Amino acid sequence: MTAATQLPARTQARAAGRSYGFRSTATMEWLKLRSVRSTPAILAIFTAGMIGLSILVLKNEHYSSMSAADRATFDPTNDGFTGLILGQLAFGVLGVLAITSEFSSGMIRSTLGAVPRRPLVLAAKAAVAGAVMLIAGEILAFVTFVIGEAALGSSAPHATFGQPGVLRAVLMAGAYPALIGLIGLGLGAIIKNTAAAISALVGLVFVVPLILVPLGAHLQHAIGKFLPMIMASNSLVAVKPVPDNLAPGVAFGLLCLYAVAALGIGGWLLGRRDA
Repeated sequence: MTAATQLPARTQARAAGRSYGFRSTATMEWLKLRSVRSTPAILAIFTAGMIGLSILVLKNEHYSSMSAADRATFDPTNDGFTGLILGQLAFGVLGVLAITSEFSSGMIRSTLGAVPRRPLVLAAKAAVAGAVMLIAGEILAFVTFVIGEAALGSSAPHATFGQPGVLRAVLMAGAYPALIGLIGLGLGAIIKNTAAAISALVGLVFVVPLILVPLGAHLQHAIGKFLPMIMASNSLVAVKPVPDNLAPGVAFGLLCLYAVAALGIGGWLLGRRDA
């Protein structure tokens, strides 16, 4: 093919890219996200995990038989969000599938044919998936808190939104799985394979803390407090401060930075690679 025939093709691609702005691309991504069966299935798993584990944990809390030390550190808000262990994985998988499913099915070629600006595609995916996960996460966080407090035994101290740190913990409990989902989306854009991206996410969230165990308590704590799940349990959803851990605001900002870094690298690689 000569340069003369290549030029119109490039011109057409640039014209197609201009015709699809962020709003129209986000609309396209919203249609795709809500049309796949995995989205409602993952939301159902997230709901069942958050509420079910909250009821299971708080209903079986035997506060009356706790030692004085355990009573002093008892945090009904934190314990009620045990379901985040499953919820973060559910939304992480949703984030990964939001992009890797298109690579596995070949739909990514049609997407990039309509929107040649690949970073714009990833930005639209992040905005749509992030909004869905954040809204669902916040709704379920408030529902989980209310149901968990109702399930907690009458002898145990109950948390209320008016107590210091409780509302902040509930809000961050809803935002945390959404951030994990965005990290999963970034990993999916980087790796482009569903199984490998999910494995990388599971390794980051679950496996790395276990690898730190043989390093000793000092190193385990020094490194572990910067890992997502430990930041969530010890800072984001903790009403009673856990000694020598990141402040909730710092932990939240660091998680946002992780998500931005994963998406930034994914967008850069997506713009350089062939679909």
